[in-house]
Amino acid sequence: MKTVYDFTVKDRTGEDVSLSDYRGKVLLIVNTATGCGYTPHYEPLEAMYRDLKDRGFEILDFPCNQFANQAPGDAEKIHQFCTLKYGADFPQFKKIDVNGKTAEPLFEFLATEKPFAGFGEDKSTAVLRRFSKLNNLRFGDKAYIKWNFTKFLIDREGKVVARFEPTTDMKEVRKAVEAML
Repeated sequence: MKTVYDFTVKDRTGEDVSLSDYRGKVLLIVNTATGCGYTPHYEPLEAMYRDLKDRGFEILDFPCNQFANQAPGDAEKIHQFCTLKYGADFPQFKKIDVNGKTAEPLFEFLATEKPFAGFGEDKSTAVLRRFSKLNNLRFGDKAYIKWNFTKFLIDREGKVVARFEPTTDMKEVRKAVEAML
């Protein structure tokens, strides 16, 4: 059975990183953007990371510019923004695509394991639903991720156990992470 440990990704400097390096840890894998309405999620993400990393928790941050060009700039600019504005200290990887023919294979795997199940009833869902329809038209069966700050929870064996859309309250995400620890 395939797990996240079967994937190798690029860190923000372009070096290969095997996700097997994170074996035995609880992971939260997130596609992010620096200019999104959900960018403030960096604050509770960093707080969760700071509070829980010593218990075997890691957040893996993958910037993505596929949603309304909300992650402009190169890896260094993105990293500086996240560090200076939010104090983000968790691992940040190379900017990637999460949809289409150029989608990062890791995200194709994550979204296949835990497909999109809806945005819920957050006040911003009407806009996200419209964009999601356009996304589906643009990428067809390769429209894996619907918006920035989609989060995947991975257990200590490398299995995908939950998917959280950006509209999910961060308290709910933290509660799920803490239950895995």
